[in-house]
Amino acid sequence: MSQHPPAPDETVRFRGDAPDGRPPLDGRPSAAAPARQPAEADDRPDTSLPPEHAAEPAGHSPQVPNGATPGGGVGAHAAREVEADDTRPVTRDWQLGAPQAGEPGRSTPEVPDAADPSSSGTTSSGAETIASSAGPTSTDDETARLVLDDDAVGTGADRAPAGDERPGAPFPGEDDYGTQKIDLTRSDLAAAPAPTDRPAAADRPAAADPAVDQPPRTSGRRPPDGDLPPAGPRAPWWRRRAVLVPAGAVAVLAAAYGVDLAVAQGSIPRSTVVAGVDIGGLSPAAAATTLERELAPTVAADRTVVADDVEATLSPAAAGLTLDVDGTVDAADDQPLNPWTRLVTLFGDREVRPVIATEDTALSAQIESIAALVDRAPVDATITFEGTTPSVVDAADGRALDQEGAADTLTGALASGRDPESPIEMPVEITPVRVDRAEAERVLAETVTPAVSAPVAVVSGDGATSAEVPAEAIAASLTFTPQDDGELAVAIDPTALQTALGEELSAFGTPAKDADFEISGGAVTVVPSVDGTGVDPAKLAEQLIPVLATPAPRSVTAELGPVPADFTTEEAQALGIKEEISSFTTRFTSAASGTNIRVVAAEVDGALVMPGETFSLNTFTGPRGTAQGYVEAAVIQNGELSKAVGGGISQFATTMFNAVFFAGLEDVFHKPHSFYISRYPAGREATVYEGAIDLQWRNDTDSGVYIDTAWTPGSLTVTFYGTKRYEIEAIEGPRTNPRQPTEQEKVDDGNCTPQPGIPGFDVSVTRVFRDLNSGQELRRETFNTRYAAEAIIRCIPPSEPAPAPEGTPPGG
Repeated sequence: MSQHPPAPDETVRFRGDAPDGRPPLDGRPSAAAPARQPAEADDRPDTSLPPEHAAEPAGHSPQVPNGATPGGGVGAHAAREVEADDTRPVTRDWQLGAPQAGEPGRSTPEVPDAADPSSSGTTSSGAETIASSAGPTSTDDETARLVLDDDAVGTGADRAPAGDERPGAPFPGEDDYGTQKIDLTRSDLAAAPAPTDRPAAADRPAAADPAVDQPPRTSGRRPPDGDLPPAGPRAPWWRRRAVLVPAGAVAVLAAAYGVDLAVAQGSIPRSTVVAGVDIGGLSPAAAATTLERELAPTVAADRTVVADDVEATLSPAAAGLTLDVDGTVDAADDQPLNPWTRLVTLFGDREVRPVIATEDTALSAQIESIAALVDRAPVDATITFEGTTPSVVDAADGRALDQEGAADTLTGALASGRDPESPIEMPVEITPVRVDRAEAERVLAETVTPAVSAPVAVVSGDGATSAEVPAEAIAASLTFTPQDDGELAVAIDPTALQTALGEELSAFGTPAKDADFEISGGAVTVVPSVDGTGVDPAKLAEQLIPVLATPAPRSVTAELGPVPADFTTEEAQALGIKEEISSFTTRFTSAASGTNIRVVAAEVDGALVMPGETFSLNTFTGPRGTAQGYVEAAVIQNGELSKAVGGGISQFATTMFNAVFFAGLEDVFHKPHSFYISRYPAGREATVYEGAIDLQWRNDTDSGVYIDTAWTPGSLTVTFYGTKRYEIEAIEGPRTNPRQPTEQEKVDDGNCTPQPGIPGFDVSVTRVFRDLNSGQELRRETFNTRYAAEAIIRCIPPSEPAPAPEGTPPGG
């Protein structure tokens, strides 16, 4: 017997108004047919419902709509939709297969012949017959058979109560499997009692041949040959083993996760380690105590930092880096919610980095102190001279500490919990040199060595005049400049050449004369400058370069040209030096001191101090020794009078200080004598000592200051010329806090100088600035001086030596 192919799905819906029982395609809903219990005559359900098993009870006359047959079917004009249980798979007729020989309990359902009077379940117009399970039902087109598969309810004993008969049924009118129940007492349906007996297989009509009586089905799959799966009830999806086992496992894991999370609340997550310190499972307070005890000393320990070849020791505390205990505990006290993360902590550590508190100012100061040791500019290879002997200076790459990176590196090292004895490598940026040693050696061999091997002659155009540029001048004026292309350029500095030559080229042309100032009768005038002629140092430098690499003898032709004055007439006139602004005179008696005073006065005479420039007496005069014409004279050393070369210069310093005082110029530095000297005004005097004590003042005006000095055998005058700004008044205060001198006696060994002794005191002098025109006071400046008492020293001759003791007489 041929079999139909499998249906596309497991649910069969029947339409009473459709000839083949298929659901409509117009989208209208269908009413479900009631679930029925299959007969148990042969272990396989049979859904054929002959009309004779659906008879009405005695005396009952059902109301059948027009066109419907009394077997429970409905007519074409009152067709009703009925639907089989769409929640349970229904066994298709092809699943029954042909009966096999000797196979018990399997019989082929038969469809009664249409002419058989016993077959009375058909409806007109293709209407469907609702049949009970007591007997088969056939239609003109095909025999409808409802067969339950292994998901259906197989027997009455297995059948669960209807939905409205079980407490908690999900939907009224449905059983546990979602089967729609039909109320058979409704007037439009025939109420047929359930059959009590099922015809024997031999009494059933033979089934129609599907190959002849029904069109074959083409969709679905054909089950394999053999026994059909056993029919019987199947549990809902949520009660099946394939669902319950995993669900149970998930429930157990979820419960374990919840218990683990609840137990861990209020403590640091288990297996938490901070820089090697285990704080897992501790309370936050206990964790803080543990970190303070075990980790804080490690973080605070001194560290060795290394930057290139520089090694230094750094204190984290001095750098403002400390362990933030509270911040570290907060970071560690974050309970992970990820189940996998919590599971992993059962088998390994949970690493948490310590939090380092930083104080930016202190950290920057420490990093800068390291940078001062590391940083250096790149040094290109070059050439230097020792006299006329050249040598190569090696190149050295520049380097600079990456201060921002160093701060991050240091903080990261402390946070890593590394061993304090392990050095910390600081990042350093390297700047390569432009000129290497090889280039410098090339220049040395090809240019420099020949350049200083011999002098270069300078000859006038007519050959009548000549001069020489010695090797020393060449060596002193050579310059070496690194180029971006890696070469070392050689040149001659004209200014250095002119200085090195001095008057060597004065034979060529006439020298230039700078502008000057002339004082006559208290008036100052400008002496104009005069340009000269001679060898221009810049042109001579250009001429020398090509011949330096040539062997001796070598020469260049002097090119004469105008030589402008260094200080021109126009520049002198623009300085505003037009009148006397102050003058002061002091007197002296010592001939030796007078000599030194005249020497220094001559040296300073005609000095010009430009606007904003600071004048230093020691710098201007330079060394004051016998080579410069100074002699030995009186000085004060350790509070006592003594002698030294250059003594008496304080007389000039005091005179100049008073000129500064009354000119209203700015006092930068001056130092009064240690005790009062009566020839100087008290509180308005200054001393100097070469290399130790200086007199400095600044020209704080917009005009220049021209210094004129004059001297006689017993006096010294210093006068300033410029543009007068103020009328200055000096007010000397009372002498206070008198101090009496002590008396001393010293043996006159040739260096003792007697002193009469002078009392000491304190005094204040006020400088009052007044407007030139109105005389109104503008401001005041006070100078306070404290003089020590000069000791009374008496020089006594050395005593005669005591007589030598007489010798002991022999035998005595």
